[in-house]
Amino acid sequence: MTSELHLPWQERQSGSSLSRNNDFRTPYQRDRARIIHSAAFRRLQSKTQILAIRQNDYSRTRLTHSLEVAQIGSGIVHQLKYAFPDNIQLQEWLAEEALMETICLSHDIGHPPFGHGGEVALNFMMTEYGGFEGNGQSLRILGKRGSYSPTYGMDITRRSLLGVLKYPVPYQKVVGTYPSKPTNFRQIKASVWSPPKCIYEEEKQLLDWILSPFSEQDKASFQQVYSSGNKRHQYSSHSSFDSSIMDLADDIAYGVHDLEDAIVLGMVTQSMWETHLQPILIDLDNAFLQDQLPLLKKNLFSGESHLRKDAIGQLVSWFITSCAVEENPLFQHPLLRFQVTLPAIQQTVLNALKEFEMQHIILKPEVQMLVYKGQQMIMEIFDALSSDPMRLLPREIAKEWHDTEKNGENCHRIICDYMASMTDDYANRLYNKLFVPSLGSVFDPM
Repeated sequence: MTSELHLPWQERQSGSSLSRNNDFRTPYQRDRARIIHSAAFRRLQSKTQILAIRQNDYSRTRLTHSLEVAQIGSGIVHQLKYAFPDNIQLQEWLAEEALMETICLSHDIGHPPFGHGGEVALNFMMTEYGGFEGNGQSLRILGKRGSYSPTYGMDITRRSLLGVLKYPVPYQKVVGTYPSKPTNFRQIKASVWSPPKCIYEEEKQLLDWILSPFSEQDKASFQQVYSSGNKRHQYSSHSSFDSSIMDLADDIAYGVHDLEDAIVLGMVTQSMWETHLQPILIDLDNAFLQDQLPLLKKNLFSGESHLRKDAIGQLVSWFITSCAVEENPLFQHPLLRFQVTLPAIQQTVLNALKEFEMQHIILKPEVQMLVYKGQQMIMEIFDALSSDPMRLLPREIAKEWHDTEKNGENCHRIICDYMASMTDDYANRLYNKLFVPSLGSVFDPM
């Protein structure tokens, strides 16, 4: 039987229980079903993770990445269940598998076409209208724009929304100062236009609803921000218990599984591993690394898929079984007080893997040229659509744009929603239809 303490977290904005005759699923199992059967989730199959789709048929997409994050997230939950059996309060508030899978499956549901390049491009176009950020867009879809409710989006439970809420602070609280915009899109410097990690101002009421069961002290502490050196924006200081599990699962999937893609495609060689990663890993005082590092390297670069998979599985298992739980005394509520972390050595290794991929995969000129091209396409499409929305937007979206403008609201957000929902393929087709004279037909489905 569900404790009364948990009932507020199972509530939906609509107040609906979604109960049907002879349906014994938990609220979180219903949440998971809504995500899996949504159009926004299906579109992830044609959205770039790191390596551009259509370059090969092997590398991961946003969809397969989300599936792997869900598998790792549920693995972490299972590990915590058996590793800390005597921590009664931890066990009471540990997410059930369906809840964690819901959070992990939907964590990237708001990301636009062309990966983080598309995110930067949309933020550039939206800087005067509240910005764009992938996680903020995920919350917007789940709580307002999804297809299961005309008002409440996916209408999933409060706790599922809290888990997806990585950055519980509104845009204006963290956004820094941008330079003057270049007059030519070709001159954009992507690093200057990265978005702040936040929710949109339009979702402040939704944020208040999500956080309403917490005490005023917890809510204030949860929304603290900090400055990071000379970085442009400020940053959210805290995340929830569930979000810490999802975030760690996301990092593991990125650091390990995306490395596998690069090895298979020949973008990362054994020589690169030995030059840039091995010196960091070999000096760490850890029994697993000392025993397994030579075999891991041999298997990763063996050219044999079963050996490479064994090495990938070893790394993922090492991270999952190393998970620790910390308590932050700043918070009263267990959903904020508990945080899942990695010990220092495991965190050092995961950070090294992520930094290696950033420097030797993501920032490679061959990859960045495709990122740049995607950015240019996004900005040009946005520019065209916003020039004459009633003429160029699909009719149902044009009507929504018109109604939003009529009400004095942020109508540019409607164009942004439309563009963020596009797959890579759809954005390519729309760009060709708008700008390439020899391509496009009135009979092309859009």
